[in-house]
Amino acid sequence: MTKKRITEQLLERFYEHLRQEEKSGNTIEKYLRDVRAFAAYLDGRQISKAEVIAYKSKLLAENYAARSINSMLASLNSFFVFCDWTDCKVKSIKLQQQVYCTEEKELTKAEYQRLIQTASKKGKERLNLLIQTICGTGIRISELQYITVEAVRRGEACVSLKGKTRTVFIVKELQKKLIQYAREQEIITGAIFITRNGKPMSRTNIWREMKGLCEEAGVNPEKVFPHNLRHLFARTFYGIEKDIAKLADILGHSSINTTRIYIITTGDEHRRRMESMRLII
Repeated sequence: MTKKRITEQLLERFYEHLRQEEKSGNTIEKYLRDVRAFAAYLDGRQISKAEVIAYKSKLLAENYAARSINSMLASLNSFFVFCDWTDCKVKSIKLQQQVYCTEEKELTKAEYQRLIQTASKKGKERLNLLIQTICGTGIRISELQYITVEAVRRGEACVSLKGKTRTVFIVKELQKKLIQYAREQEIITGAIFITRNGKPMSRTNIWREMKGLCEEAGVNPEKVFPHNLRHLFARTFYGIEKDIAKLADILGHSSINTTRIYIITTGDEHRRRMESMRLII
């Protein structure tokens, strides 16, 4: 019977498999990180379904969020399928559809505007426009590379990610701002959001720069990260259009169930809607 152990050679083969599957760089990195974390937990022990279940229980006991645990298990299950160890696969934690999110996590439009004003006040024009671009188009931070001089001039970017291609429209006001910025920075072609060395901005640097605005803007740092701008775009669009299928297409989601997470309102707003029903006489 073949022993089931995680080796560097096996991880290298898994890495190549994920590349052939055209997974994004961030997805590949996450899968490998999750598998390595499980390998560290095993500490040399052979893999079995019992060990995977025990690992799942350990994560629960350490108060990891159920969604985070499911994400880790999805990485492990993908690895097990690749290795033909399907007998080691485990079920994810069942989650009830969330009706509302906590207000502490939701970035409001007013807070977004304060972040923009603060970035402008501090002379951080690149950060100012980067925040407006993500929030004004709904793109992922990994898709900023497709916001090029050529795309801005056309008023639309062709985004290709996770094996899918979609068109992202750039509204006229943002188009004007980005063209002016590119002209001032003497960026003639290619990506607009680049470092002084001409390289794409890293996720870590963007995150750090955004956090640097929080204190002066009076915004809770826990709310300020690039993906929350995408959520604000989704909630604002849905509030106007009420078309979740169209929103899913715009965001590049394969499943409407993913899009539902983006348009969850706060508990206070949910409570106000219930009270407006006036069913208690």
